[in-house]
Amino acid sequence: MPPDLEHPGSVRSAAQLNEQISELWHRAGGQLSTAQRREYQLLVTQWATAVDLERGAVSGHDETAPAREGEGRQNLAA
Repeated sequence: MPPDLEHPGSVRSAAQLNEQISELWHRAGGQLSTAQRREYQLLVTQWATAVDLERGAVSGHDETAPAREGEGRQNLAA
């Protein structure tokens, strides 16, 4: 799971990160400032990493290992 930047050495679950994202949107009233947008982007990235890690732990194999070019995950931006 991704590190908790406010509490070094700790990790947050996807559920905890999702809650933080919801709280951020609630506090912002649906309109994010530039600083809040950066925080949102960081939280979403951490959430996605946590989801991948949790899925890997549940399925019993490492889905988070970086794929080599042409293997594994497809580049959807192409």
